[in-house]
Amino acid sequence: MKLSTKSRYGVRALFDMAYHAGSMPAQIKDISRRQNISPRYLEQIFQDLKKAGLLKSRRGPQGGYSLAKPPENITVKEIVLAAEGELMLVNCVKGRRKDGESQPCCEFDNQCLTQHIWAEGSKILGDYFESITLKDMCDQGQQMGLEKELDHRFMYFI
Repeated sequence: MKLSTKSRYGVRALFDMAYHAGSMPAQIKDISRRQNISPRYLEQIFQDLKKAGLLKSRRGPQGGYSLAKPPENITVKEIVLAAEGELMLVNCVKGRRKDGESQPCCEFDNQCLTQHIWAEGSKILGDYFESITLKDMCDQGQQMGLEKELDHRFMYFI
């Protein structure tokens, strides 16, 4: 499985917001510059993240995007699901539901041992992504010594 740039950039962008802006609004141009992601593409990704309830936005000079929930309540899995729509290693397990029932999605449906392997692998990956929050990522960023950039819009000099 290869995650799309949409989910990879979504995780990077939300980490950036949590790390650099915290609960303050962050602007696309700043996230774009720090993460080297096209502002237009970031806008598209943010629309999906906003629809999923992970982001909120505010217009105006003091506006921008902010996290809709505290960083400790946003998981990597939520971000990936918002961007990708699903978290499956291969297409042949897409029709599988938690209750064991399935909609046929390949000619070997329920006759192929590997379907169970891919389904379990998808579950394990989902559980792992569920265990990592933006706060965990911020803590790891601090441990790595990543420098925080202060937002000059909110700095006042006397």
